[in-house]
Amino acid sequence: MPRNSLEEILEGCKTGDSGSYRELLNLYGKRCYSYFYRLTGDSHLSEDLLGQLFIKLVKKIGTFRGDNFDAWLFTIASNIFRDYLRAKQRRQDALDGSVERARYESTQSFDEHPQSDRLQVEMEKLDADTRELIVMRFYGQLSFKEMARIRGEPLGTTLSKLHRGLAKLKELMEQNENE
Repeated sequence: MPRNSLEEILEGCKTGDSGSYRELLNLYGKRCYSYFYRLTGDSHLSEDLLGQLFIKLVKKIGTFRGDNFDAWLFTIASNIFRDYLRAKQRRQDALDGSVERARYESTQSFDEHPQSDRLQVEMEKLDADTRELIVMRFYGQLSFKEMARIRGEPLGTTLSKLHRGLAKLKELMEQNENE
C-alpha cells in the first residue's frame, strides 16, 4: 500500500473517522493477531490482546507523530503483552494450580492450527523475552533497529539475544525431530 494511503488512514483515525479505523484494522489486524498468537499460543487470548491493542490505538492515535507507524504500533503491542505477563504472574502467585490450567487451555488452541503445533510447542519452551524477540522479528516483521528501540536496549544486545534464541529454538526443534 502506498505510504500516502497509510498517512491518509491515520489522519482519518485522528479525526475519529470509523471507516479509517476499519481500514487500519484490515491492514494490521492479521499481523498483530499473529504476533500475539505466537507469543501466547492461545487464539482466544490473542483475540483479546488484539482488541486491547486497537482500543489503546483509538485512545493514543493522537500521540503518533508520523515517524514509523509499525514500530509505534508494535511498541504498544509489546507493552500490552508485557502487561498481560505481569497480570498473569500476579494471578499465578495468588492461585495454586492456575499455571496448570493456563497450560491446559493454551494447548487447546493447537487443534485450530495443526500446521504450527510443533513450532508452538517448542516456542513455549523458550523464556517469554526470547519468544517475544522471535515473534517481533518474524511475525511482527520489525527490523532489528525497530526491535532494539522498542525494547530500549542497544542494537547489538537485541541481535545477540535474537541469535541465541533462534539457536535454542533450532536445537529444540532438532531434539524433537530425533525423538
